[in-house]
Amino acid sequence: MKHLPFVLLFLGTGPLHAQKPMPSEVYRSVLRIEAATQVPDYETPWNSGRFSGGIGTGFIIGDNKILTNAHVVSNAKRLLITVHGRPEKYPAKVEYIGHDCDLALLSVEDFTDFKSYPRFEFGEVPALESEVRVIGYPIGGDRLSVTRGVVSRIDFQPYSHSRADSHLVVQIDAAINPGNSGGPVLQDGKVAGVAFQGLRQADNTGYIIPTPVVRRFLKDIEDGKYDQYVDLGVTEFPLYNPAMRRALGLPENGKGVLITSVIPTSSADGVLQPGDVLLSLDGLEVDSAGMVTIDGEKTNLNEVVERKFAGDKVAARFLRDGGWNDAEIELKPLPWSRMYSIQYEKKPRYVVFAGLVFQPLDTNLFATAKFDNVTVRRLYTDYVPKGLFQKQRDIVVLTRVETDPVTSRLGEFSGYAVDKINGVEVTDLRQAHALLYPEKPPEFHVIELFGASRPLIIPSALVAEANGRIAQNYGISKLENLDE
Repeated sequence: MKHLPFVLLFLGTGPLHAQKPMPSEVYRSVLRIEAATQVPDYETPWNSGRFSGGIGTGFIIGDNKILTNAHVVSNAKRLLITVHGRPEKYPAKVEYIGHDCDLALLSVEDFTDFKSYPRFEFGEVPALESEVRVIGYPIGGDRLSVTRGVVSRIDFQPYSHSRADSHLVVQIDAAINPGNSGGPVLQDGKVAGVAFQGLRQADNTGYIIPTPVVRRFLKDIEDGKYDQYVDLGVTEFPLYNPAMRRALGLPENGKGVLITSVIPTSSADGVLQPGDVLLSLDGLEVDSAGMVTIDGEKTNLNEVVERKFAGDKVAARFLRDGGWNDAEIELKPLPWSRMYSIQYEKKPRYVVFAGLVFQPLDTNLFATAKFDNVTVRRLYTDYVPKGLFQKQRDIVVLTRVETDPVTSRLGEFSGYAVDKINGVEVTDLRQAHALLYPEKPPEFHVIELFGASRPLIIPSALVAEANGRIAQNYGISKLENLDE
């Protein structure tokens, strides 16, 4: 899991960049997207979830290829596209979606009417103080909107869609309002980025996804699937302190960063270890702030990894026990880090057992339930950094205790994580279901919870009747969903 500090990339300054007039036919290639969505209900996971909708923007980048933001089309049940100046609505579907970089590629059922429309081409990262043009369908009207802004900052910042990923962003002094999302940001007639989020605490501040991130997404999907970003799997600590440098045997030359932790099974596991001083990555010198120089600009060392794909290798030079070491690191994604990301296009998993509701812990559930149990919060926090995923594929939590004679006086245990069921340590939800519903049940089911004052005892003979009452009283048509 990456922890990227906010890093300013100095890409040069100059006189305000005057833009050429935009040919009117290009506006046809900026499309209005209407999305009807269904958001899963993690509080009562057997329910279908609430219906909602929204407006966003997309733009044509190739034959039946429409680029937009992932958050515009997430959880979509229906997508309709409208062309500037025309009343027709065209059904569309999501071909590829990258929630970690907030980008998606759409297609329409019939591209015939769009074949003569211009295709947008991609440019480079715009320079500081240069002017860009934002095109989209923001709130405040139904027609196309065109605004201008000046690039005020180029930085690494969190992408709010997933809540767990940070990538390169370009900040402009023009608001990115709802509806603008997914629209092209142009400079000299080429796409400089994709509008995607704003800053509520500031006026006239918007952010765009720059072209290096967009190009990586498009490159990733060339093989027919999106593989997500690879991850080095380390956390680093700057080596500014002279005393610390002396203790590590380092000269005062402003080089090297301390590796403080390595995530088990990550790319760097077995190569780097805590206490190593990383001196270069992929041939690029690492300074004491954890920065490298790429294309003449200073950026965080993780940018080296950001530009690569699964299976690529990077060379690492590091100091360990006073000796130089050179090694290759083969890069791969860290799927377990998605524990900390909001999930989309997935129905909640759950098991109902005699009024007890069990769910696997993830950020969707964590945000809904607002757990205050210290053990649950610790298990959530430590899941990836301490490699808990190697033993527990799921952290199973008792999230609800529905009212029933069998569950009387058990409500106080809601919000506890499950340790064992019938003496067997629980490692995932599917296994928990098998333990609760065996072919030959024991006389009593014994459910042990982390930190609870006593186990929960449920007589097996009462489970079937309790399930029937609970299903009828709470409108539960299915007592479990074990699918991902």
